[in-house]
Amino acid sequence: MNDALGAPQSVLVLGGGSEIAAAIVDRLVQRRCQRIVLAARRPDDVVATTRARLGAAVEITGVTFDAADTASHAAAIDVAFDGGDLDLVIVAFGVLGSQDAFRDDPEAAVAAVHTNYTGAVSACLIVAQHLRRQGHGTIAVLSSVAGERARRDNYVYGSSKAGLDAFAQGLGDDLVGDGCRVVVIRPGFVHSKMTEGLPPAPFSTTPEAVADAVARGLEKEQEIVWAPPILRWVFVVMRHLPRRVWRKVSAR
Repeated sequence: MNDALGAPQSVLVLGGGSEIAAAIVDRLVQRRCQRIVLAARRPDDVVATTRARLGAAVEITGVTFDAADTASHAAAIDVAFDGGDLDLVIVAFGVLGSQDAFRDDPEAAVAAVHTNYTGAVSACLIVAQHLRRQGHGTIAVLSSVAGERARRDNYVYGSSKAGLDAFAQGLGDDLVGDGCRVVVIRPGFVHSKMTEGLPPAPFSTTPEAVADAVARGLEKEQEIVWAPPILRWVFVVMRHLPRRVWRKVSAR
């Protein structure tokens, strides 16, 4: 259960290699989180890295998890919950990919969408079943401002995040009354390994800054966390620009 101040004591990360998720975990440990479960394709690697960073004071375990293999999700998530109740589940996996590559390789585009959207739908619904049974818990879903309005240079990725964002909000509504909730996290351009080599967008941020925003959002019980917060107001405008104007301002 969350402690007396509302801070999560246990967390499961689906996509344990995510830099943003790692930064969030660091913030949670600073706020007294005691148990971390990292779900990844190579869990031993991410567990070793996390232990080296956080030390021995925190219980850290790993679970084998492949976001694209939805048939294996139930068993993997069952294992994660075998250790006891989990206060927070961070859904952090995803594929950015290259729009140019997707244009020439539709199968690669489908694979990316399958991971970003179908994989997340599968994992979130299974997690929600566990949270309902335990009667408490939060699912934090890493969406993206790319899902607010598709751009020419990343519309495959953006469309998958748009679908995920809508799904996560609907799941949050469905969990009302069950003691559980969903937090949708909408980062802008984040300087990370995933975006290395790409030209930064306005209001670029870092995994650490996103983690700070998420930690504040969890404390305030926000349903949507923008990182940085100014993007909330930027996209109030961006969503309603005429298409001809949008094509010009969104081009890189």
